[in-house]
Amino acid sequence: MGGILNHIKKFDFVLLSSVAVIAGIGVLSLFSTNPSLAVRQIFFILAGFLVMVLVSFVDWRVFRENSYFIFALYLLSLLSLYGLLLFAPTIRGVQRWYRIGDFLFDPAEVFKIIIVILLAKYFSTRHVEMYKVSHVILSGMYVLLPAFLIFRQPDLGSALILVFMWMGILLISGIKLRHFVVLAVIGAVVLTSGWVFFLEDYQKDRLVAFIDPQLDPQGIGWGQSQAKIAIGNGGLFGKGFGSGTQTQYGFLPETETDFIFSAIAEEFGFLTVFVLISSFALFLWRIILIALRSETNFPRLFVAGFVILILIQTVTNIGMNLGLLPIIGTPLPLVSYGGSNLLFVFLGLGIIQSIRKEIIPSFR
Repeated sequence: MGGILNHIKKFDFVLLSSVAVIAGIGVLSLFSTNPSLAVRQIFFILAGFLVMVLVSFVDWRVFRENSYFIFALYLLSLLSLYGLLLFAPTIRGVQRWYRIGDFLFDPAEVFKIIIVILLAKYFSTRHVEMYKVSHVILSGMYVLLPAFLIFRQPDLGSALILVFMWMGILLISGIKLRHFVVLAVIGAVVLTSGWVFFLEDYQKDRLVAFIDPQLDPQGIGWGQSQAKIAIGNGGLFGKGFGSGTQTQYGFLPETETDFIFSAIAEEFGFLTVFVLISSFALFLWRIILIALRSETNFPRLFVAGFVILILIQTVTNIGMNLGLLPIIGTPLPLVSYGGSNLLFVFLGLGIIQSIRKEIIPSFR
């Protein structure tokens, strides 16, 4: 027991405090809109914390030094993503979750951690050879294959997040600027052609509604319009717990997931939103400090990839709520309801706590 307590004492409690504040605000909002989901969310958070503690006992070098193990996890994850297209029930028009009793599991969330581990492993041993185009292409294949399977669900948001995370790690790993520009141009061409050949009608409608919100304010543009109204209603202190008109009377859709940020802003106000965003900033900064103090490439790249994923999801979700980005169904990490996304975050934190143990003497 003493060994376990000594191990836990080495955790970054400033980081965990920010996690508690972020998750707590999410639970509070869920209690206001759907108490039964709030209870489930508390269970997910406690289970996630347990997973984080267990994973933190695993030496992070296991991931750096066992290529076959990582690749086996990657292949299993690919099979789980492909299996969604064959066996998963269609829920709200997508095949995104496996149903396990009363719970839904999204394998794409766990895959995010696996792909970050794989890319950190790949680039940590090849960072001096990033001038070779072959490394860019091969690493891209590792990402594009699962991104395609996720897109087929269809889940455009998660697919794009994986691609942007890969490009972020490429930049940190030292890709040549001209290679990155070529990738950006190719990406622009693919996105443009995707409008004609790949996007579903409702995805096109969302993009059109983003460009011209007044085109169909009672239809496809309804959610984003109501989100902005809800945020405006909140003011400095909010309308109060359970008192948000847009949130409580059904005007604002998906108040537990996509638009939970707007629900928080309406009922708890700008001050709570400020606390939420500040907590996210502290959360990311404490993780970045761990990367800066790491002495080898694998932990730096893993932490960087994890930060990029959290940052992209956070900015995208808040941007959707503010009307600055189109709606692509991205949850707000640690806040939106759902066990799969919480599992992804706590798995990553477990590995990060394992890395932190090695740099405690220099950590403040």
